[in-house]
Amino acid sequence: MTSSTADLWHHYGRARCACDRVVPAKFHWIWSQDSGPGAELLGDLTGRRVGDLGAGAARHAAHLATHHQPATIVAIDSSPAQHAMATDLYGHLAPRLRIVNSDVTTHLREASGTYDALYSIFGAADFSEPQELLPAAAEALKPGGRLVFATLAHYLSGAPAQTDIVAAEIPAKTPDGEATTMRRWVLQEHVWTKLLDAAGFTDITADMLPSTSKGPRTADTLIVTAYTPQ
Repeated sequence: MTSSTADLWHHYGRARCACDRVVPAKFHWIWSQDSGPGAELLGDLTGRRVGDLGAGAARHAAHLATHHQPATIVAIDSSPAQHAMATDLYGHLAPRLRIVNSDVTTHLREASGTYDALYSIFGAADFSEPQELLPAAAEALKPGGRLVFATLAHYLSGAPAQTDIVAAEIPAKTPDGEATTMRRWVLQEHVWTKLLDAAGFTDITADMLPSTSKGPRTADTLIVTAYTPQ
C-alpha cells in the first residue's frame, strides 16, 4: 500500500533524539556525515535568511544558528513528528532558529523573494516532486540567491540513478508500524541540471563525492549548486 496522509517520518531519528541532544559541532553534506565540505558551500551567512528544506530534527539548522550568524534560519519539515523532535531539541535557539511544520513547496510559494539561501541535505530535494519544488525555490530566493542540495548519486542498492524524472517507491512505515512506501527522486546529474534550468536557475554545478565508508547502505553523494539570476 501507499499512504499519502500518514506521517511516514514518525519513527525516523527517535533513538538518536533520546541520547544525542547537543548542537552538532560540524556541518556535513555527504551521506555518511563524517567528512567533505561544510557550511562554506552556502557562502557567508552573516545577516542572511536561510531555509533548510526538509529539516528533520533540524540538526544542520541548529549548527548554522549556533556557529554562524544568520539573521534567521528557517527549518521546514512537513512531518509533525520531526517538527516536534526539532522543537524539543532546539526550540531554545529561537528566534534565530525558526522551526516550521509545513509542506516545503507550499511554504516556499508563500515566501516569494524572502530567502538569501536554501539548502537540502537528503531532504525535500529527494522527497518532493522536483518540477514543483524547484520553481518554488527559485521564486522564494532573492535575486542572486543560492540553492545547494545534497542527494544520492545512486540508489542505496547500488543501482544507477534515473536518466529521467522518475521517482522510486521506497519502503516506509506508518506511525502504527504498517508497511507502506514513499517516493524518492534519485536522478542523474544531467536530469537535475535540466530541471534547475527549467525552473529559472543559472550557474548550475554538480560535484560527486564518493562514500567514505563501506557497507550495504552506503552511497556516493551528488552536491548540486544553483543561483537565481541577479
